[in-house]
Amino acid sequence: MRQGGDKALFEITRKFDKADINADNIRVTKEEIEQAYADTDPALIKVIRKAIVNIRAFHEKQKKNTWIDTTPNGTILGQRITPLATVGVYVPVAANEAGADVIYKVGGAQAIAAMAYGTESIPKVDKIVGPGNIYVALAKKAVYGNVSIDSVAGPSEIMVIADETANPRYVAADLLSQAEHDELACATLVTTSETLADKVNEEIDGFLKTLSRREIIQKSLDNYGHILLAQDIDEAVDIVNEIAPEHLEIVTANPFETMTKVRNAGAIFMGEYSSEPLGDYFAGPNHILPTNGTAKFFSPLGVDDFVKRSSLIYYSREALEPVAEDIETFAEAEGLTAHANSIRVRFEDKK
Repeated sequence: MRQGGDKALFEITRKFDKADINADNIRVTKEEIEQAYADTDPALIKVIRKAIVNIRAFHEKQKKNTWIDTTPNGTILGQRITPLATVGVYVPVAANEAGADVIYKVGGAQAIAAMAYGTESIPKVDKIVGPGNIYVALAKKAVYGNVSIDSVAGPSEIMVIADETANPRYVAADLLSQAEHDELACATLVTTSETLADKVNEEIDGFLKTLSRREIIQKSLDNYGHILLAQDIDEAVDIVNEIAPEHLEIVTANPFETMTKVRNAGAIFMGEYSSEPLGDYFAGPNHILPTNGTAKFFSPLGVDDFVKRSSLIYYSREALEPVAEDIETFAEAEGLTAHANSIRVRFEDKK
């Protein structure tokens, strides 16, 4: 897109997605949105709107405010929060309900490139967020620096910590809920109970006979499914903190106590009725989470991803004068004489 613009965007979409888009039809129209509502089950729209209430309420609590501190000697220090001007959100559904300003009918790596560099039809954005397949993830990685991104997402992951009190049927169902995403998805059980491990295996075999995506699930489990036995909960938590899973379920006698020991996980679900799909669809926390161990240093997508911070600094002459020599000392120690001079010139009248 950096060189080809719309022409490249349309050709790539035609080649790989078999979709005929052009400058006249790339933007979703009001009429198309209205038709989408007419074609969608009203019950689903109602559920989407219920979820939006929960999502908005959760994220409202994340909002940070601009703040300013003043002192009697004439200093003002603070932090100013401002929204990013434009953010491209790579998402498949409910965009109109979420309040998107413009919706474009394009996906894949080419959509990421279009938002990163801009085309005749799609303006350049400041940041790109949202999940996608491996092509989308690698495209985001490639354009990072030209724009900001949330993270480079990998295949879905779930890890369950369970002890002898856990319901093996629930645990098996939750592991499979992530394994059905794709053949690269990772589902791991870490348990202190060998008996539970055996029962979960049996339940998985039973579920596989009835689930519609059993072929994908089976390949996922064959390649990336694990059941690990831990000596105790502390060892189980150590495994979690090392792997840093995207989704972590804690199904133990005291899940809240176990949770306090977890340092690295994208989203933590506690108790046998807090299954992972609850967070996917409805509870409110963001479903765009760090994967591939990046929960050690990345966080779920949130309000902070759509704003930026500026530091605010004000010193009066009276506030600067008593610390001027201190600043000059720092600057001269680094050999930055112009830095020192920019402080010194303000008090030349005193010498």
